[in-house]
Amino acid sequence: MIEPDFSSMSKNELRAFVIAHPDNKAAFRAFVDRFTSEASPETFDIPKSNAEIEEVEILIKQKLEQLKMS
Repeated sequence: MIEPDFSSMSKNELRAFVIAHPDNKAAFRAFVDRFTSEASPETFDIPKSNAEIEEVEILIKQKLEQLKMS
């Protein structure tokens, strides 16, 4: 089987290919490489209290709403 050109696939196409071909290691590596290269380098400490957990939940909900609107 000839491998498709993973670099020319959109994120959604690549994701669908990986789901359809779970044993294809090259596709999985391309998928992980693509998503990690586009991921934010920002890191966060683990919440240490219930208040911090609630704050994180609020921030996640706000981010999800922003993404829905864009």
